[in-house]
Amino acid sequence: MNPSPLRSLEAGAPFEAVVAVRRKERRLSRQGKPFLALTLADASGSVPAVVFDEADYFATRFEVGDRVRVTGRVTERDGRASVVVTHLRPAADEVAAEDLLPRSHRDPDELWGFVLHLADEVGDPGLRATLEALTGDAALARDWRTMPCTRSGHHAYIGGLVEHTVGVASVVQALAVWHPRLDADLLLAAALVHDVGHARAFRLGATFELTDEGRLLGHLAIGHEIVADAARRAGLPALRRAELLHAIDWHHGPPPGQAPGAAGPEALALWRANALEAGVKARLEGPGPVD
Repeated sequence: MNPSPLRSLEAGAPFEAVVAVRRKERRLSRQGKPFLALTLADASGSVPAVVFDEADYFATRFEVGDRVRVTGRVTERDGRASVVVTHLRPAADEVAAEDLLPRSHRDPDELWGFVLHLADEVGDPGLRATLEALTGDAALARDWRTMPCTRSGHHAYIGGLVEHTVGVASVVQALAVWHPRLDADLLLAAALVHDVGHARAFRLGATFELTDEGRLLGHLAIGHEIVADAARRAGLPALRRAELLHAIDWHHGPPPGQAPGAAGPEALALWRANALEAGVKARLEGPGPVD
């Protein structure tokens, strides 16, 4: 049987597919019998699943992030499809890991071209040199084009980071036209690099996983470090560097210990533009957290 897209399941139908395990929990039924609660995923979506029979045996055969071939039957619970698993086995040699990951409907390489075009519109020489140092880093640029923004919220797919980058940059450009007293170069540069930390916070497997750096530091701290290093190498003056980092550090709102009124106008604009773009995208994709 060919793998079935997880968004087109029908209750009562047999199920067989190679999927990624996104979640794995051992639980006990009311009768005290162990079972496994899983989330299975492929490029089309995800579905909850349970293993009732021989749960402890099957639990030893896979871990979160593994690719497995699952056999079972589709049921419906609370109006949503679910899978009762009767058998599963490792299947890493059957499907490439990235084939199970969702992808942007837009071409990431084309979106990267927009990033480069927007970077060229920054007139400030120091900011422009900083952007060139970042976009000219081949390894960073590759991951910038590839990684998601979240694992299960907005832009949670391959190419999500670069798509979100272009979206936020487009929003702040419009805002700078409406409010000409904003520092348009600073705001656009900050928008282009505000989430660059995600490029090192995630890694691609059969699911989106955090790197050790991403788990321990988070994308805000990683992004601050990446941009600060590039700014120093580009010779960006200290005050300008501080203004750029201030805006980036505020893109999710006040950093710890700072009141909302401490934001500069560009930092405030980026904070709101980021929330707007991410929030709209999350709503279009369905309910879920905005990270």
